[in-house]
Amino acid sequence: MEPTKFDAVVAGAGPAGCAAAYALAKAGLEVLVIERGKFPGAKNMFGGMLCGSVLAQLIPNFWEEAPLERYITRHVITFLSREDSFSIDFQSPSFGKPPYNGYSVLRAKFDKWLAGKVEEAGAIIVPGLLVEDLLWDGNQVVGVKAGGEDFPASVVIAADGVNSLLAQKAGLAEELSTEYVSLGVKELIQLPSEIIQERFNLEDDEGVTQLFDGFCTRGMHGGGFLYTNKESLSLGIVIQLSALRRMGVKPADLLEEFKSHPGVRNLIKGGTVEEYSAHLVPNAGINKVPMLYKDGFLVVGDAAGLVLTTGITLDGASFAFASGMAAAETVKLAKQNGDPSRKTLCNYEKLLKESFVLRDLETFKHSQFFLDNPRLYTTYPELICNLSRGLFTNDGKPRKRLWQLARTEMGRQKLSILHVAVDGFLGRRAI
Repeated sequence: MEPTKFDAVVAGAGPAGCAAAYALAKAGLEVLVIERGKFPGAKNMFGGMLCGSVLAQLIPNFWEEAPLERYITRHVITFLSREDSFSIDFQSPSFGKPPYNGYSVLRAKFDKWLAGKVEEAGAIIVPGLLVEDLLWDGNQVVGVKAGGEDFPASVVIAADGVNSLLAQKAGLAEELSTEYVSLGVKELIQLPSEIIQERFNLEDDEGVTQLFDGFCTRGMHGGGFLYTNKESLSLGIVIQLSALRRMGVKPADLLEEFKSHPGVRNLIKGGTVEEYSAHLVPNAGINKVPMLYKDGFLVVGDAAGLVLTTGITLDGASFAFASGMAAAETVKLAKQNGDPSRKTLCNYEKLLKESFVLRDLETFKHSQFFLDNPRLYTTYPELICNLSRGLFTNDGKPRKRLWQLARTEMGRQKLSILHVAVDGFLGRRAI
């Protein structure tokens, strides 16, 4: 008996894969989603925030039923020296209006809900199964092999995450070197809701994101993060993988140092660690985005390197949703034309160029080079913290003007005006 041929087989039930499957199933196409985890969300991790506006295009009014933690009304950027911290705190009540600017979520809960919506729409999800290989007819992908069985499809959508094995098997990508991949490690720290709201000055379901730069990375390319959930905090660091290997530092040790910093310690005081997780994140931007399509094959989300990293922004979720939706539109066109070849599937790249996805990656294409500057993680955070210490110190001695304090501190840090000018120029190009 011939196996069922699907209009699309999606490898991976993360945001990108589920977005594509949901849109296709809603349009009446036959869709199979294969997920290697025991359940959708079992192997997925991120800092904790997703953008609501993009998801609302896929599932209108999703906030009325999705398992969201808090809507983010505050964004804090904190610079750390060895002992001190300096924060920039922005908040806006407008972020508390649907579809909101962003939400903190827990992936195990959220991905399970999203997968449920995919199944409600009519797609089939098979968890606990690894896609091992692609099926070929000449140069065209015609399905996948998983669990020793063949699953024929008009189009295969690779949503199998960073360093996508399927994109490599399709000849579209090579394994990323460690300089283009970061490792994120995170702890979920349980705290009562009332303590979170009091400690972070929040009301009801309001939430805050806090990004950290400086001492938390020991001078390596990366940073720390904190997101408030309903009854927990997501706390972690993201570090360039090549820097970790070069320095011979254990991520768990870095995380413990981060937790013990005076600027962090009191934020998590009294909390209990519920879980520890780690995840690889592509950070190369558009410079390493592979070819996105070939006959019978599309690449979406992290698998395509569609993650925006600017030092201030680390956004993969909204790019995942948008690329999944664009892939679905392309597969629907292929179904309509009866042509799953690259002649039709090239429309996928066209849609991404018309949307924010490839435009944003092009706009911030210099970010990777700029973020490799070690002064961003050592000299400047120290400068900011020490300058602030000088401004607010009253030791009974004559006060110095700001520029005098800055000149003294720059001399101590061996930071010249030329360094600042060059870094400022590169920063202007990058962010």
